[in-house]
Amino acid sequence: MTYTPEESAVVLKAVTLSGMAIAMSDLGIISTAIEATALAKEVAGAAKKYPNNSIIQNVFSDESLKKLHLDTPKDITPENAVDQAIVAVHDAVAALTPTATPEELAEYKQFIYAAADHVANAAGSGLFGSGSPKVSEKEMVALAKLKAALAI
Repeated sequence: MTYTPEESAVVLKAVTLSGMAIAMSDLGIISTAIEATALAKEVAGAAKKYPNNSIIQNVFSDESLKKLHLDTPKDITPENAVDQAIVAVHDAVAALTPTATPEELAEYKQFIYAAADHVANAAGSGLFGSGSPKVSEKEMVALAKLKAALAI
């Protein structure tokens, strides 16, 4: 299945906003930079991690990512980031449901959560993001909301 640039942007946006929402749920100067890098690595490595998923192959291959342009919402704040991510997830699932297999859709949803979880575990507390615990209470709450929205 090949997706239009608009459909691809919706699919990518769900992943990136979910990761951003986790990072924004507990902001720190260094930890946010570490978490942004973790999200970028997850997105860049998705096609290799999920070689049999046509959704991920079509949207997250190196070639596809180079063509896509994704605008970050201008009105995203730490207070509304999780809600915006949930809307993006619902939009992506709605766009994919008519054409994707249930297995591919389930794996895509798992990928969204795994990427967000990777962001949460990328940096700990403290000035340099190296403290304990790795996942803050605010990040745990955001992950739980995301998991519920993904129905996984």
